[in-house]
Amino acid sequence: MKLSTTAWSFPQLSLKEITGILKVLGINSVDIGLFYNSALDKNRLLNDAKRYAQELLNLDIDFANLYYLFGDGLAERNLADGKSLKENIEDFKKLMQFLKTAKIPSVMLLPGVLNKGQSRQDALKETVISLKKLLPIANDNGIILTIEPHVHSYLESPSLVLELLSQVPVKLTLDYAHFVALGYRQEEIDELAKYAAHVHLRQARAGSLQAKLEQGTINFPAVLAKLKEHNYKGYLSIEYVHQDYMNTLYDDVLTETVKMRDLLRQFL
Repeated sequence: MKLSTTAWSFPQLSLKEITGILKVLGINSVDIGLFYNSALDKNRLLNDAKRYAQELLNLDIDFANLYYLFGDGLAERNLADGKSLKENIEDFKKLMQFLKTAKIPSVMLLPGVLNKGQSRQDALKETVISLKKLLPIANDNGIILTIEPHVHSYLESPSLVLELLSQVPVKLTLDYAHFVALGYRQEEIDELAKYAAHVHLRQARAGSLQAKLEQGTINFPAVLAKLKEHNYKGYLSIEYVHQDYMNTLYDDVLTETVKMRDLLRQFL
């Protein structure tokens, strides 16, 4: 298991500034995405992939995962919207060159939201159709495709996640916090650990997606032991954030990142 931190944890910093801080902290990997001051240029990801990837490699840090959205925001061109599939396939094929050149082992997509008139089962069916088209593209290019079940998606219960996984062999970016915030017990979430290819870590409790390490209910040694039980060898990415989403504005991100780093180091 290797340590990483999400670039979107530090919304006011550039990617170069973030990588500098992480190196000081002894964290040699970063998850990158399309948000805040560290946001990647989506047009260059798709249309100037080789040159753009080479520029990022000059930062001299490993990229653990790319968090990618097909549209602008969580709803536009989401995986549960079948109308977007052809467009999404075309962009996903273009994205592969960037991922390979930048040596990024995995990409994270979101499962989708409830589009107009959909039930959760309707949305799941559409997502399965999308993933069955996208997964072979990733596999053929040696990239691990993951999805992250999250609050406000349609995929908000461990049982529904398992139903999706029974229909398409995609991997997970697993964040216990999303399920804990919705009231699920840690033992229920443990059923998903065997499917994880990337992991986000932050403390949480029922009703709160993020909490200070000492004020939440996630038993992290138990999480890490469960991952070890399943021979997990991927990244453990610390994801404390400062954003309006789910009222995650009130924690000292740097302090909580360091405390989580120390907890992980002690276990590892």
